[in-house]
Amino acid sequence: MEDIFPPGFRFFPTEEELVSFYLNNKLQGQTNAIDRVIPVIDINGIEPWNLPTLAGEFCRGDKEQWFFFSPGQEREARGGKPNRTTACGYWKATGSPGYVYSSDNKVIGVKKTMVFYKGKAPSGRKTKWKMNEYRAIQVSNQSNTATPQLRREFSLCRVYVISGSFRAFDRRPLENERVDQLRVNEINQNPFGATSTHQAGRMDASSSFEISQLHSTNLQEVVGGSSSTNWHANNNENNGDEVQFQDSLWEWDNEHFNFP
Repeated sequence: MEDIFPPGFRFFPTEEELVSFYLNNKLQGQTNAIDRVIPVIDINGIEPWNLPTLAGEFCRGDKEQWFFFSPGQEREARGGKPNRTTACGYWKATGSPGYVYSSDNKVIGVKKTMVFYKGKAPSGRKTKWKMNEYRAIQVSNQSNTATPQLRREFSLCRVYVISGSFRAFDRRPLENERVDQLRVNEINQNPFGATSTHQAGRMDASSSFEISQLHSTNLQEVVGGSSSTNWHANNNENNGDEVQFQDSLWEWDNEHFNFP
């Protein structure tokens, strides 16, 4: 696999790409190539420091962040809260859930941030391990005004370690950094080709993976109908109105933790 990636390659997707492309394709059953990039792992029962070795081929060697699909738990399907405890500690939500927006200001998902604590609640010791959990939303195909629902079959989790040199997530490298990296890749006979427009976080179209074919698919069809991509955060005339989900974000934020 090393021969596929040029020197300096790093998988660095934006939040919009994580939800609109990777998570939505996973929810629609496009799994062959997607699972090689972001594997399916029940991360709630695994210590975070063991997760990097289970990461996908694109970020297995990364020192800062790793991506996983986490399947929904049975208790969630019955209306319960997920169990986020491990043998050594537990994940605890921090702050309030927020929305994930597309580039044209449409709400496409919800994000929750969690911190891993060692020990038993409520006296656990805070660690440097954090996680962003993303869930996609689903809007009824019958109406653009229908209340959106959170998809619970899979969530997409970004696990990362806080360090002094960590770059703020959802930011691309500066343009000159991208140009310099492309020049280095060309010198090293970039297998993607000297004319590649490869950017950090995206796979080039000449990759042996099938991701390029998925990217060319109309995302409206992938998500499941045009209504799901036409729903706006500012659906009401009053732009100050908050989006109302059938699954309350407050309830999602205040999950109770079940400890042994």
